Amino acid sequence: MPDPQFLTTPQGRRIAYHSHEGTGPGLVFLGGFMSDMEGTKAVHLEKMAQEAGRRFLRFDYSGHGQSSGAFADGCIGDWAEDAEAAITSLTTGPQVLIGSSMGGWISLLMTQRIRERVAGLVTIAAAPDFTEDSMWAGFTPEQQETLMTQGEIKIPSDYDDPYTITRRLIEDGRKQRVLTAPLDLPFPVRFLQGTADTDVEMSVALRLLDHAQGPDMHLSLLKGGDHRFSSPQALQMVDAAVQDVLSRIAS
Repeated sequence: MPDPQFLTTPQGRRIAYHSHEGTGPGLVFLGGFMSDMEGTKAVHLEKMAQEAGRRFLRFDYSGHGQSSGAFADGCIGDWAEDAEAAITSLTTGPQVLIGSSMGGWISLLMTQRIRERVAGLVTIAAAPDFTEDSMWAGFTPEQQETLMTQGEIKIPSDYDDPYTITRRLIEDGRKQRVLTAPLDLPFPVRFLQGTADTDVEMSVALRLLDHAQGPDMHLSLLKGGDHRFSSPQALQMVDAAVQDVLSRIAS
């Protein structure tokens, strides 16, 4: 595996990335909360793009993977700035964004902030507004009080060490919500969701589908699919969704 390259964002954060050239529209993978660009889906999509001779970009948000900073110092707004800097600085022309979990939320923010660069969207177990609707709403009153008075709490994780959740993460997340205002997606959109996802419930995907507006928007469910969405069947669905979006852009 080649070493990553690095981009310094306008905010001074050092973002690790891998990219390669090819035909357009390009593909950009946006990863999830506490994940990195070496995950199964990111690497799989890069291979698919390389075989097709298509431009591709994957990167680590600050505080994630090989990028600078500490995870606990970041928030949704910071990571959205990282994504915007990566897309605008490292790609040219229209892009299809592929957002996984939190990356689905970040990609939705990009459709509003740099809409002229977005040609299509695929989300995988998208988790828009999760800091408020899942985290904060799921905390006990005692956890909420500790978070507000002490500035952070730790919650268990199924994937690694406990998550450190900060007051800044929660308060900034309220400023970044996409399900509380009009969400216009005027390009091909494919939402993918597993029915056995215990991190992002199926109701979130249904709410997103109901809330967003656009002329070409589909939700596909994988029965028994979990949040990782990395089984051979799940990856096949991701490939099909990306190819479907690309074919509709080309037409």
